[in-house]
Amino acid sequence: MQKLGQKARAASRELAKVDTGAKNRALETIASIILDSQNELAEKNRIDMEAAEANKIEAAMLDRLLLTPERIEAMAEGLRQVATLSDPIGEISNMAQRPSGIEVGQMRVPLGVVGIIYESRPNVTADAAALCIKSGNATILRGGSEALHSNQAIGACIQRGLQAVDLPGDAVQVIETSDRVAVGELLRMTDYVDVIIPRGGKSLIERVSQEARMPVIKHLDGICHVYIDGQADQEKAEAIAFNSKTQRYGVCNTMESLLIASSIADTVLARLAPLYEQAGVEIRGCQKSKDILGSIKLASEEDYATEYLAPIMSLKIVDDVSEAIEHINHFGSQHTDAIVTEDLSAARKFMTEVDSSSVIVNASTRFADGFEYGLGAEIGISTDKFHARGPVGLEGLTSQKYIVFGDGHIKE
Repeated sequence: MQKLGQKARAASRELAKVDTGAKNRALETIASIILDSQNELAEKNRIDMEAAEANKIEAAMLDRLLLTPERIEAMAEGLRQVATLSDPIGEISNMAQRPSGIEVGQMRVPLGVVGIIYESRPNVTADAAALCIKSGNATILRGGSEALHSNQAIGACIQRGLQAVDLPGDAVQVIETSDRVAVGELLRMTDYVDVIIPRGGKSLIERVSQEARMPVIKHLDGICHVYIDGQADQEKAEAIAFNSKTQRYGVCNTMESLLIASSIADTVLARLAPLYEQAGVEIRGCQKSKDILGSIKLASEEDYATEYLAPIMSLKIVDDVSEAIEHINHFGSQHTDAIVTEDLSAARKFMTEVDSSSVIVNASTRFADGFEYGLGAEIGISTDKFHARGPVGLEGLTSQKYIVFGDGHIKE
C-alpha cells in the first residue's frame, strides 16, 4: 500500500501538468480499449458473478455487479462524455488589483491523490477514473471484494489507455487485494492521499468517516422531504410527491418523508393516498394523517429519521412552512428537500432556512443529481459543508490557490 501511494503521488504531479487535449485523448483511448476488451471484461465478470451466486449474494447486488454488453458500452460512452466537459484546471477567477498595486486572484488546481472506496458496481471504476483524470488527479480505487476481477480488468484497460498517450499509468491504480486491512491502511496514508470518497452502504461510509485521517467527501443518509404548502398547486403537488417517492426507491435522492400543510391535507391525501396504495407504498403517518386515512400505521420518531430505500414513507401534517422547516432541520440528513408552493415568500423562506445541500422549489427531489444539474457526471453527493457540497463533479475534485502578479512590488 505504501508503494502504491508513492506511485500515485508521483503520478499526480505529472498529471497536474498535463493539458486538456492530452487528458481528453486519454479518455477517448480508454473508451476504445474498453470496447475492444468486451470479451475479456465479460469473462472476468463471469468469475465474480459465479462467486457471488455461490455466496448467495442478494439479487439486487447481483444485478449491480453484472456487466452486460450494454453496460460496457455505457462505460465507454461515459468516458467520452467526460472528455467533452469543460476542464476546470487552470481557470483563474476573482482577479483584482489591490491598493498596493499587486493583482490577486485564484487558480483552480487538482486536489492531488483521491482515494475512492466503493461497492458492487464495476462501472464505478471507469466513472471515477474518468473524473479524476479530467480533473488532473491521480486516484487509488478500492472496489468491493465481490467485483475484484471485474475491477482489475477495467483498471488494466484504463492503465493501457493512459500509457498509450504517454500519461502515467499509475495515475489510476486498483487495489489488488480484497483484504479489508488494505482499506484501513489506505485511510491512514496521509502522506500520499489527499481526500477519500466512500460510495456504498451506511456501514462503509461510517467506517470511512471514523477511521480516515484525511478529509472525506460523503453523505451518510438521504432522508429527503417534500413539503406541500397551503398555497400549493395541487396537481403539481400530486405529481411531485408521487414521482419523488416512486420513480426509483433505492437511491439517495428519493423522498422518504412527506409533509403537508393542515389547511389542504384532506384534499391532497384524497388524491395522493390511492396512488401510493396502487404503487404498493406503505405509509406511516402522524395521528392527524391517520385520522384522515384510517388504516395507516402510526409513525414513530425512528420512522421520521429513517432512510427506507424501499416502498415505505413517513407522513406528517404540519401547521405551516415554519413547522415544516423545523421538522426537516431536525429529522433530515441535509441531502435534498423540496417545497411545493405558489407563494414566493414561503419558497424564499424555505430556501433560506432549510439547511440542506440541495433545496428545490416545485420539482421532484429526484433531480438532485450531477447530470441533472449540468455537471456532466458526478463522483457522489456531499452533505458536508466544506468546499464540495451537493453533487460533486469535476469542480468538486479541485481546490483553489491564490496567485499574485506584481511588477517589482515590495512591501513598504
